[in-house]
Amino acid sequence: MAEVVPSREEAFSLLKTYNQNEGLIKHALAVEAVMRYSARKRGQDEDKWGVIGLVHDLDYEQFPEQHCRKTEEILTSNNWPAQYIRAVVSHGWGICTDVEPQSELEKVLFAVDELTGLVAATALVRPSKSVMDVEVKSVKKKWKDKSFAAGVNRDIIEKGAEMLGVELSELIDDVIMGMRDVAPDIGLQGNPNGST
Repeated sequence: MAEVVPSREEAFSLLKTYNQNEGLIKHALAVEAVMRYSARKRGQDEDKWGVIGLVHDLDYEQFPEQHCRKTEEILTSNNWPAQYIRAVVSHGWGICTDVEPQSELEKVLFAVDELTGLVAATALVRPSKSVMDVEVKSVKKKWKDKSFAAGVNRDIIEKGAEMLGVELSELIDDVIMGMRDVAPDIGLQGNPNGST
């Protein structure tokens, strides 16, 4: 069967089929938004980058022990393009797959996945509970505190930034800007008036 380029609607429907956990869905939306922002910034295909970001953790809720491998099966059975599948699988490089990120898209996904979690955690401890007023320096301060958002693998983020040849500050800024685009959808709009 021929590969089918999935629409955003199809990708989101597939995500909801395998994920009911609100936190995982918000994470998927955050990564999608950052991938779209990064694609625009680099003059790349925003829909392609966004769709890949949206489904990157497709299997995580139901098949955490088979993370990435199960997504590969699901996407293959839905006739997704090989390039899309490879990109999704590569974000687990060194953790649960041996597929190394090679394209710019793959490197960005690898670098920003964990970082969205750190930015979200940083936003949630602010009085505003909003990503709209998170600054790079706030995230970098929290970065140094290893007990803060301890589940965020900082080594992966650093390796991703290195692969892309960008400074950590630029990567953090891209993630903040991308997440601002979907702040209401990911629960990080906070109190728009800034009062507690």
